[in-house]
Amino acid sequence: MDSGAALRVDQPHPALARKKVYVLDTNVLLHDPTAVCAFNEHHIVIPMTVLEELDHIKDRRDKTVSREARIAINMIDKVVDEASPAELQEGVEIPGSNLEGTLGKLSIYPDQLLSEESDIPFLNDTQDQANDNRIINVALKLQTLHPDAFVCLVTKDINMRLKAKGSGLEHVEDYRRDVVLDDIDLLAKGYEQIEGDFWAGISEVDTLREGDRTLHRVPRAALPQAYPNMFLFDDNEFFAYVKRVDEEYVYLRCDSRDNLMNRRFWGLSPRNLEQAMAMELIDDDSVDMTVLTGPAGSGKTLIALAYGLHAILEQKKYNKLIVARSTPPIAEDIGFLPGTEEEKMAPWLAAFDDNLEILHGADECSHGSIDYVKERANIQFKSLNFMRGRSFNNAYIIIDESQGLTQFQLKSVITRVGAGSRIVVLGNLAQIDNKYISPLTSGLTYLVEKCKHFDHAGIMHVNGIERSRLAAFAEENL
Repeated sequence: MDSGAALRVDQPHPALARKKVYVLDTNVLLHDPTAVCAFNEHHIVIPMTVLEELDHIKDRRDKTVSREARIAINMIDKVVDEASPAELQEGVEIPGSNLEGTLGKLSIYPDQLLSEESDIPFLNDTQDQANDNRIINVALKLQTLHPDAFVCLVTKDINMRLKAKGSGLEHVEDYRRDVVLDDIDLLAKGYEQIEGDFWAGISEVDTLREGDRTLHRVPRAALPQAYPNMFLFDDNEFFAYVKRVDEEYVYLRCDSRDNLMNRRFWGLSPRNLEQAMAMELIDDDSVDMTVLTGPAGSGKTLIALAYGLHAILEQKKYNKLIVARSTPPIAEDIGFLPGTEEEKMAPWLAAFDDNLEILHGADECSHGSIDYVKERANIQFKSLNFMRGRSFNNAYIIIDESQGLTQFQLKSVITRVGAGSRIVVLGNLAQIDNKYISPLTSGLTYLVEKCKHFDHAGIMHVNGIERSRLAAFAEENL
């Protein structure tokens, strides 16, 4: 077919029959705008309806999703470049899609030309589900034209996956490029409890001095799962901190539970061992990023805030404290609310005011103390939607409610951290309110698993519910 011929959608392409064919839904490209490069040597098909949805979304008021839509469009444009209509339907090679050999291909499918046929179980273009149905119809059409090929619809919409299977589509998948675990129970916690006596299982140990610290060096084979900045303790008195790990050895700095439990900053002391380990980790000057996970009421926010005030007002380490979170999609844009950015963010950051009240509730004039601390610590409330493109130097940054962010969104925020700054990421994987994100695909899960081997990052799962006995009961039983 030459470039001047009419577009045809009913002719089978030999190239499609030789490879796996993935039809991408719009939400996949919004979840990961670089998804077109994620399928190695296989063939990607993007229905015209997906391009139309991206075009509509790129102008939305929601800055986060509109930005992702624009990036996805630019990625597609770079691939297709100056391809002719015939080449675009046949498939254009995707640069960098497979470093080991044959490149993958990308084609645009003109699904607006599809019509119902008796031999293909087409879904009707109902008003509410028109776009989803058109995308499913593309996969059904390709499956019929290429019975020997692996044709798969990739979507993060659970209901769309059910509809596609019910319509006869044999292969339907969630987008799993950012899935780093098969079971959320395997997520790193930042510590490991060893049964019995730790030293009984160690056949070789050396002691060395580094500065004012004494480190114990044990073979890596004895602790194959160890990673930097994690804690180890046994059923007896052993308690240690993994200072670093190399190919042969694990270097431990021994400590004690009593020493950790006596730690205190800004009037806050730990109520359980996990809080104590989190406080030790967050106060380590070699750690630039700390990720605190755990259920509601475990003290994550309180610990992060107390240390921030301690580091800024007492130790003079940073110039300002930035508290940020993503505004809910229902809000569309905080620009609808009156006032400054801090005043607009107040409804979604009330938890920090609550924690300031906990820290200063016993003061003679608690409201005056809170206002004074806010001013002296230069506390700034930000929306993640407006943090991109900026650089934060000499700042202590707290990212709250990160469980609803994708790995792409978290990366775009963390790359904003400048010189002399530290970031603390907080999240509870049991409270995800994004319909396209699960605990396994959350950016928070991705961040924990990817950063645990980084020498200057630390993670801690704070599990104990210390808010109240009622909160503990609700977390465990309701």
